[in-house]
Parts: sequence; structure tokens; C-alpha cells
Amino acid sequence: MNRNNSARRAGKTSLGSILGLLAFALISGLILSQKQQIVDAYRLHNYVPPAAIAQIASDDTFTPQTRRVYYVNKPMIQNKAEFKSECPNGGGEKTIILGCYHGGQGGIYLLQVNDPRLNGVTQVTAAHETLHAAYDRLSGNERKGVDAMLLDYYKTGLKDDRIKKTIEGYKISEPKDVVNEMHSIFGTEVATLPKDLENYYTKYFIDRSKVIGYANQYQAEFTSRQETIKRDDAKLIEIKNQIKDIESNLGARQARITATQQDLLSKKRNGDTAEYNAGVPGYNADIDEYNRQVSTAQSLVKQYNQLVSERNAVASEISELSNALSTGATSAEQIPQ
Repeated sequence: MNRNNSARRAGKTSLGSILGLLAFALISGLILSQKQQIVDAYRLHNYVPPAAIAQIASDDTFTPQTRRVYYVNKPMIQNKAEFKSECPNGGGEKTIILGCYHGGQGGIYLLQVNDPRLNGVTQVTAAHETLHAAYDRLSGNERKGVDAMLLDYYKTGLKDDRIKKTIEGYKISEPKDVVNEMHSIFGTEVATLPKDLENYYTKYFIDRSKVIGYANQYQAEFTSRQETIKRDDAKLIEIKNQIKDIESNLGARQARITATQQDLLSKKRNGDTAEYNAGVPGYNADIDEYNRQVSTAQSLVKQYNQLVSERNAVASEISELSNALSTGATSAEQIPQ
């Protein structure tokens, strides 16, 4: 009787242990699968994003998932001194943004930019760095699939020369992070992507075109001025060549005028009045043409100097814009007048 009861009790205890182990395994698996969410919840406990940080999330149309990644990294907008300390060398970024992300969800830092001509740069920077943080969270299998899409687009679909050049720069400076950079650059700076990539980015942005619009807006502040300088430089070369041609012609004409003048004076002294009178109209015509060319040269010199002044003013604007996005002093090349 006791043995039977003991056997039954032992059986019940064994079944309870198995159920307990199963429950423990289930809970452990659930905890592991939800580990990131648990960590996020802990880090976001009592966190209230500053108004400017929350506004950026709205401007970039972050999805709830992206907002969580963004806020977990406690983004900060910093002045140049603070930013330089947190992000040496501008965070190593080579594209049209200036910020940095500290790996392992260690923080997102954004340079404070006050120049109204660069409105949108902070939004694009925040999106770029948040995508770095999101890429950091991908599982091995997820990353493998995302990398394949990014590399395929880079090899077969990317047409933007500026972005190609940017990626080439990363290949040299950060060869191990090139695909990571593609993940942020393509998502924030390329308007049209293959369907699979476009679908992938929908989990981060409600309307990705808003971020692209910001990128295009402030990038145009640079490209439009660079194009102006390019046109001005070509025009300056053209004007300079015209001035050189006129100066060369003036030299030859001056020599001819001097020779004609001496010949006419000789004829006048010798009493060759008829020949002298016959030569005067041609001589005067040469003088008139000489003076006309001198006037043209003077006008071209004035035009050249004016264009140099305008061109240098645009170069100064580029320097101002560059300095607004730099923690160090930079300057655009000026042409001396």
C-alpha cells in the first residue's frame, strides 16, 4: 500500500518536474525572443524625448518601431565642441550628413546646424544614424537577406555618381562597414529603389519620400552653387582668352600704326603730298580700329573682374555652408582679381 502510494507520488512528482521544465523552457525562450523589447522598455522607462528630438521623429515619419530604436539611443543635438568630443572626425561619415551612432545602441549624436539654407540636414542625419542602429539589431539571417538586396542594387541599379563616389570612399576608410553604410545611405538619399528594398524600408518610414526631400533640399544648396562656379570658371577662361587675343592683335596693330605714321611723316617731309593724303584715311582707320579694340579689351577686363567677384561670392557661400557642417574651419578656393 505504501509502496503503491509512494510509486504514485513519485510518478506525480516526475510529471510535475517535466511540466516545470517545459514551462521554464517556454518562459526562457519567450524572454530570449523578447530580450531586445525588454531592454528597450527598461532603457525607455521614464524617458521623455526633448521636443526637438520628437519633432525630428515626426518630420522623418518614423514608424513606432523606428521611434523606439531612435529614442533608445537617447539622441542629442550638440554644438560643435560637444559634437567633436562625441564624434571625432564627424563620426567618419562621408555622405551629406553629419552625425554618429555609437554601436550597441550606445547613442545617436547630431550636429546642431543653424544655417536656414541647410534646413533638413538634421532630419536626414537622424534618419541615417537611426538606420545604423536598426541595422545593428538585425539577426544574422535578417542581415544576410538585407545585405543581398543592398549589394544587388549597388551592383546593378545604382546610377547616382555622388553616392557611388561616397561608397567608394567608405571602401577605403571603412571596408568592413560598407554594406552598413549602404543601408543608411540608400534609405535616406535614394528616391527610387527596387520593390524589395522599398518594401523593406517601409518598416522604418511611413513616408520615406519626406526624408529624400530633405536630402535633396539641402544637397541642392551645394550642387547649385558648385554648378554656378563651374559655369563661371568656364566663362572666365573664355573671357581671358578673348582678352589675350585682343592684346595680341593690339600689339601687331600698334606696330603697323607706328610704321605707317613714320612713312606718312617721311612723305610729308619730302613733299609727297598726294601720297601722304592717300595714306591718311587708312592710317586713321587703323587708329579707330585700335581704339575700338582697346575699348573692347577694357570692357572685357571689367566683365572679367565683375564675374570673378560674383564667382568668389558664391565660393564664400559654399565655404559658409561647409563650415556649418564641419567641426573645423574650411574654405572654398578663391580666384584673385
